Amino acid sequence: MQPDEREVVIRARDLSVGYGQTIIQQDLNFEVRRGEVFVILGGSGCGKSTLLKHMIGLQDPISGSIEINGRQFAGASADERREIQAGIGVTYQSGALFGSMTVLQNVRLALQEFTSLPPNAIDLIARMKLGLVGLSGTEDQLPAEISGGMRKRAAIARAMALDPAILFLDEPQAGLDPITSAELDQLILSLARDLGITFVIVTHELASVFDIADRVLFLDKERRTAIAIGNPHDLKRDSTDPVIHSFFHRAVISSRSDA
Repeated sequence: MQPDEREVVIRARDLSVGYGQTIIQQDLNFEVRRGEVFVILGGSGCGKSTLLKHMIGLQDPISGSIEINGRQFAGASADERREIQAGIGVTYQSGALFGSMTVLQNVRLALQEFTSLPPNAIDLIARMKLGLVGLSGTEDQLPAEISGGMRKRAAIARAMALDPAILFLDEPQAGLDPITSAELDQLILSLARDLGITFVIVTHELASVFDIADRVLFLDKERRTAIAIGNPHDLKRDSTDPVIHSFFHRAVISSRSDA
């Protein structure tokens, strides 16, 4: 099935996001399809993480709408928000694992909080999730006892505990060496292709973007909106926008001379 034929799982319409009445990004219109690796790009301070916070329901839009599987966090009751959240998983830049809990205990946590499964079933599912991300054998270790890349994988395993259809990752490659970053990229691709998980990723790591992204949404700080959406290889090759050209080619935008 071609990407444009797959079911839309996230839809933003005339979306404006920010804090209070301060608009960071406005007039955003985009869709994310099931099984897609969708990357949010842009320069520092353009609002990538702000948009992500709105997509996962931590903040309500200033205007417009964003739907997750046809439902909106904005205006939803507490029960409705929990139902929407059950369909998504989130990892943060640091991994945000609980340092006093073992890797297995971290993954078990969501299952203990949000299901009525017996302990043996929770244990089995948690071990399976760790196996999916290549961390079998680390169950009894603390986060401080494993590498940074392994902590990122453990965070993904925890985010997958409730079998969400969509995973939101905030700077997953941050702080990783090139080899570990490439291994994480391959994990993301395998989960998307083999399990049909949809990924929405905030990153500025160009090597990863070209390796894993089906499409990117490019946000511009000055214009306060998205200035492109598409395959990163196509944008690098074809875009005539100076901001996009500079970003993908790692080139400084030359200022105009008054001479």
